[in-house]
Amino acid sequence: MNDLSHQVFLSNAAAASSTVEIPYYQPVANECALFELAYQRQLPLLIKGPTGCGKTRFVAHMAAKLARPLITVACHDDLSAADLVGRHLIGDGETLWSDGPLTRAVRQGGICYLDEIVEARKDTTVVLHPLTDDRRILPIERTGEELAAPNEFMLVVSYNPGYQNLLKNLKPSTRQRFLAIQFDYPNAELEQSILIKEAGIDLALATRLVDIARRFRQLKQHDLDEAASTRLLVYAANLIAAGCPPVEACAAALVEPLSDDLDTIAALMEVIKLHFGSGKVPTKTS
Repeated sequence: MNDLSHQVFLSNAAAASSTVEIPYYQPVANECALFELAYQRQLPLLIKGPTGCGKTRFVAHMAAKLARPLITVACHDDLSAADLVGRHLIGDGETLWSDGPLTRAVRQGGICYLDEIVEARKDTTVVLHPLTDDRRILPIERTGEELAAPNEFMLVVSYNPGYQNLLKNLKPSTRQRFLAIQFDYPNAELEQSILIKEAGIDLALATRLVDIARRFRQLKQHDLDEAASTRLLVYAANLIAAGCPPVEACAAALVEPLSDDLDTIAALMEVIKLHFGSGKVPTKTS
């Protein structure tokens, strides 16, 4: 990108930040800069990371920062190519074409975010291939169209590597079409600042919650299938800020979502009670 184009890009981003509320996101490393470079160069992006670590919030943050419409698709086992591209619908005695979310994003020059792409059927991802190489086109076989993606269009996909197995993974032919960023849970200090910003709690409470989460994360792949996510910490912090007793808030937000095993639940509750006891904990920042 030349200097003039770069200035225009920065100008557009500045305009977006002044007119659109940008979702809060706290950078961990250079992920924001990498996203912007991928956008500038029309490169597709793959985001890898555990559940609740901020992948979706990051994409929403960047879309608002870049002043681009964001179309998000939550992928699932029954997601077909037609669900993404579009299909003919019958109504009022005539057949009409209805664009799918991927087609809408291409037409609008928006950002299309496919969340948990490995959940989609394997044959579905093939439709992405022409958009993720130098062609940057979307063939629509049912209408005979061949849409050329404008420079503003960007394809972003994500998945949780912890869920990968022989039946659910990305084919190498698909993976190697994307830049990739590895996400993880933020360090303790950063995670504390996120809780303070999101829930309005004080540093002492944020420190306790983050320490609980880190103790829980040590149990992953032993007693827990999934770690306590930053998202669940935010839920717990919001419950406490709203007046819920800390032990009850943590039980609802950090324990019950993680396990159904009664022994595991009892062990996790012991960790929480060690941190909070029965005393009242201040929740608001001054």
